[in-house]
Amino acid sequence: MQPSPPEKGVIWEELFFDLAFVFALTQFSRMLHDDHSWAGVGRVLLLFVTVYWAWAGTTIYTDQRNVDNALDRAGVFALGLGSLLLALMIPDAYGERGLLFAGVYLAMRVLLAALALGTPHGWRSPVLRAYGSGLVAGPLQLAGGLLHGTTRIVLWSIAILVDVVGTTVTRRTLAQVRVRPLHYTHRYGLLIILVLGESVIQVGMVAVDEPLTLARLIAIVIGYALVCALWWAYFIYGVRAFRQAVQRTAEQADIRRSVMVYGHLLFSFAIIMIAVGLAEVVTDPIEPLRAGEAGMLFGGAALFLTTFAQTHWQIHRQVAWRRISAGVLCLVLLPLAPLMPALAALAILLAVVAGVSVLEEIILRHPAASRVRASEDEMRGDPGTADAGPVVGN
Repeated sequence: MQPSPPEKGVIWEELFFDLAFVFALTQFSRMLHDDHSWAGVGRVLLLFVTVYWAWAGTTIYTDQRNVDNALDRAGVFALGLGSLLLALMIPDAYGERGLLFAGVYLAMRVLLAALALGTPHGWRSPVLRAYGSGLVAGPLQLAGGLLHGTTRIVLWSIAILVDVVGTTVTRRTLAQVRVRPLHYTHRYGLLIILVLGESVIQVGMVAVDEPLTLARLIAIVIGYALVCALWWAYFIYGVRAFRQAVQRTAEQADIRRSVMVYGHLLFSFAIIMIAVGLAEVVTDPIEPLRAGEAGMLFGGAALFLTTFAQTHWQIHRQVAWRRISAGVLCLVLLPLAPLMPALAALAILLAVVAGVSVLEEIILRHPAASRVRASEDEMRGDPGTADAGPVVGN
């Protein structure tokens, strides 16, 4: 098994780059707020995958190279500017700004490829070849920007499919790239922090202009508690397992693709959906949610929970029945949510999401489970300590 590069902390340049990505998250929430339909969700998802792919490409680059020189630092800043411009184009990406959106995205991919020439082995670097799908996906994005309506959506969908399938086609090439497990998983952990933070911002932006009635205050408290429950589920039960999987598996590329890239795409989009639903509850906590709003809230929670089941299967080859059951329960409750006040529906959802973590905590604290876990950690040579938080440094 090829060794991973020496570890490093998350660098300041990466945190600065993320600021533009936060702005893009607010634009996606705004679009979902305006259109809850399946078509609306699909259009937002198409744009989200595009922006997410640019973020993921930047992450793999900064993981492989020490960005401690003026040229690479300027490159990361330029990629941050690209993310900012993409965010500005999002609201009208299916209108007059579609060509600009596609052009900026293509420019970011070209810049990433150019920067990758600075990694070891130059043009033969597996990092550079990992960006190879852009030779097809980029022009398709640009062609879609030149056209309009359904044709644009079809071409952009094909471009996304090329990128997604490309990670499987280039599996051997990706296997030659060994990431720094701590740095790489912390980058994706910070992504989840950004999306959760955007959820809190959505609640605050709605509440700040509304009268702070008792019902609205309760909705804010329960909504914040739901965001905390999502944080707990990810950072207490997820991130350590993700890091260990990336660190220990011989097929690191498969874990990166299925758990980190695809899994966190779904985690992030699920949280954005939940944020839109939370904003609707805070807006009018007494009135029942409309079907689309309930779909954002309960559907997002179901997606979040079942994505955990998918990542658990990819890592352990075990079925996470509790997460699956909780996700199915969210879907069962979805058609019932419009029949009750929004505040009551939110409280029930909190009970489901927090309840599964409480149940898992009780099970894990059982003496038998503790002994099994300690034995497994000892066999793997793992001291069993909790995952440390992000380390910022060079």
